[in-house]
Amino acid sequence: MSPLHTALLQSSGRPGDVAHNLKVLDEAAREAAATGARLLACPELFLTGYAIGGDLHRLAEPADGAGARAVAEIAAAHRIAVLYGYPERAPEEPGAVYNSARLIGPDGTPLANYRKTHLFGCYEREWFAPGDRQVVQAELDGIRIGLLICYDVEFPENVRAHALAGTDLLLVPTAQMHPFQIVPEQMIPVRAFENQMYVAYVNRVGAEGEFEFVGLSCLAGPDGVVRTRAGRSEQLVQAAVDPAFLKEARADNPYLHDRRPELYTDLA
Repeated sequence: MSPLHTALLQSSGRPGDVAHNLKVLDEAAREAAATGARLLACPELFLTGYAIGGDLHRLAEPADGAGARAVAEIAAAHRIAVLYGYPERAPEEPGAVYNSARLIGPDGTPLANYRKTHLFGCYEREWFAPGDRQVVQAELDGIRIGLLICYDVEFPENVRAHALAGTDLLLVPTAQMHPFQIVPEQMIPVRAFENQMYVAYVNRVGAEGEFEFVGLSCLAGPDGVVRTRAGRSEQLVQAAVDPAFLKEARADNPYLHDRRPELYTDLA
């Protein structure tokens, strides 16, 4: 299999302005596709903005809503898969809104939808319901892609569950804020190494409401080496997810093979 060229859009767009954010996404998709990328990942709640309080419920939509259809058109127009974050209104649960991420294929077909399971702080717990499905995956160009959102990746159990389910590339849209830059700087490379996978962590950036997002989006490989790293400004960065290297790394690193699950029952 050929490497999967992956682009990370580090941007907060314009909070509360879905139309503007779709334009930013369209421009990024055009630029990424022109350089050979097959996948574009956007931050947590990119479609609407993060720190917009009650507007989250006003702008929330079903998984197949107008925003999803607009993103599908962008993906199909540029022949690039797109992952984006948005507030999901659940038709089966009146009043419930989830902090969700949706993956659209390069032909505009929906591939996966994930609801954030671990909500961070009073702000998220006030506005969102927690998801209850730990592992959500999809296939793209022979690569098994898994989805988590921000705080989820800080729980090692979540990432290990993906490793055991065969995830090759873990996409993590995030809204990581000051002073927690230790997560993109140190934790993400470790997660990739200890679980033998690629991890793409794509952050918001700059001031938004009461929050200051730290940027530092990155894509780390199964050797713990960061393949690309954004700074503290809006950027589009790219790196390759190489299945051949992933196979070699998994053969060399025995973490998953040497596990003794019978010793870990007390963890649950």
